[in-house]
This record gives sequence, C-alpha cells and structure tokens, in this order.
Amino acid sequence: MSQITPCLWLDDRIDEAIKFYTETFKSAKVHQVVRQAPDQPAFSAIIELEGSRFMLLSGNPNVQFTQTVSFMIECKDQKDVDYFWDALSTNGGKESVCGWCEDRFGLSWQVTPKQIYDTVLGKDPVGAQRAVQAMMGMKKLIIADLQKAYDGN
Repeated sequence: MSQITPCLWLDDRIDEAIKFYTETFKSAKVHQVVRQAPDQPAFSAIIELEGSRFMLLSGNPNVQFTQTVSFMIECKDQKDVDYFWDALSTNGGKESVCGWCEDRFGLSWQVTPKQIYDTVLGKDPVGAQRAVQAMMGMKKLIIADLQKAYDGN
C-alpha cells in the first residue's frame, strides 16, 4: 500500500525538532534517526505525530517553509486549542490569524477546534457567515465566541 509522508527540511536542527515535537505532541513516536557519525547531528529522522508520519531531513538552510503548506490539528475542545496554540506559537514561534500559527522552525499549523464544522462550516449559511466574520478577527480560535457568532448572540 502506498503512503504519503511529508518531508520537512530542517537544516541541522533535526535533534532540536525531535525534542520539540515529541514534547509538544504527547503521543509522538520516533521511528528512526540517522546520523552520519555517532557524534554528529541527526541527518534524517522519521517521527509520528498524532498518527501521521513525517520525515525530517537536513536540507538546504536557505530554503524556508511558507504558509502555502500547513498542518491542521483538529482539537477536541478549547483546552486542546489553548495547549497546542501556546506550545507552537511561543518560544520562537509566532501567531497569525484565523487559528494559524508558525512554530519555531517556521512550519505553519492550523490549530482548529472540531467545533469549526458546526460553526464556520455549519449548516445555517447566515450563522456560518457570522462565525466566519468572528473568526477573521481572531488569532487563536475561541470556540465559545465562534458559537455565539453562529447563534447570532
């Protein structure tokens, strides 16, 4: 069976990335780390975050990530949104808008509550439009505020 695995260029910061991602994603797994010599930084690694595999590769440091590719974390509640938002957007990361942020490596994430399907993408088109307008004014998504907007409150 074929599988798609995103490959992330992290120049010589793979060891730092492994530590960061395995601390941030509690169910993370490290499947493989390759070093050209035992005392050298990792050259590549395969990690798993929330069931998705990623290859980390020491690549060209002049090539940077852009927001044209991001990874969406579907969060079950506001506590999860707050946790991932804080973990990814602080300590060298940065906030963006509408639930988007970048981590310290420049990788874009969408920290999205599952409730977005009932509000921003809800069945009531007028309520959904209100929720979209509310979302446009947010950085971190606030579930209660999206729901209030959807409900017209």
